[in-house]
Amino acid sequence: MLIAAPLLLAAVPALAQDAPATIISIIGGLAPDDLLNIRATASPDGKVAARLPNGAAVKNYGCKTVNNYPWCKVEDTQDAHIVGWAPARYLSPNNPAPAPEDATDAGPPQEANAPEPSEEPQPDIAARLGRSEPADPPSAADISAVAMQDAYALAFAASAITESDTPAPDAADGIPCARRIGQPMTRCLISVAHEAGDSVVTVTWPDGGTRIIHFHDGKPAGSDSSDEFRFTREGSLNMIRIGVSERFEITDQLALGKR
Repeated sequence: MLIAAPLLLAAVPALAQDAPATIISIIGGLAPDDLLNIRATASPDGKVAARLPNGAAVKNYGCKTVNNYPWCKVEDTQDAHIVGWAPARYLSPNNPAPAPEDATDAGPPQEANAPEPSEEPQPDIAARLGRSEPADPPSAADISAVAMQDAYALAFAASAITESDTPAPDAADGIPCARRIGQPMTRCLISVAHEAGDSVVTVTWPDGGTRIIHFHDGKPAGSDSSDEFRFTREGSLNMIRIGVSERFEITDQLALGKR
């Protein structure tokens, strides 16, 4: 007599069908000893989530154009916690697939009197995976699938913040800066003087002293240091290097008074 074997595993949604096309891109084209900013949003004003060097490999989930500049959604192959946006011109090969849509991750907005998220009970993993019946303890694959869903949700929610929702940078908040080799970026106060279309930006280090950076014809032109002066641009952001150690990030809006 044949006995039909019971179905032990509930069906799991095919997450791969909903996931964007993924390729492995290599970071390149940076100046020697420079690092590529991985930003929380596809904008030169977005918060820096991490900085990766030439030769680093990232998963490239697709690209989109923001203000005429292509940005790609990436994840560090060595650290899945590093997820964000990078300028497409520093990634090779590029991914022709469209970047993930922001609307796929966000649920309805909370009501004004809704409890804080930390007070909400967390749904069962089986329910998160679309199962209607109780299941055995979740497997490692189940936990991994839910973790990936949560990571995408957090990253896409950050990218949903548009420039119109973000307050314009204010000189009073300072700029990202670093003074020594290997020093993490901190913030330096600045003052800006405009004259005949040019600008002089005076940067004050947190531990004292200043650095003066000149802008001419809308671009960084030099400093009061005798060390080598160079810069690269990400959209409207000027990434300035002086010598081997000093680094500054100054937007056109701050340096040139653009609104």
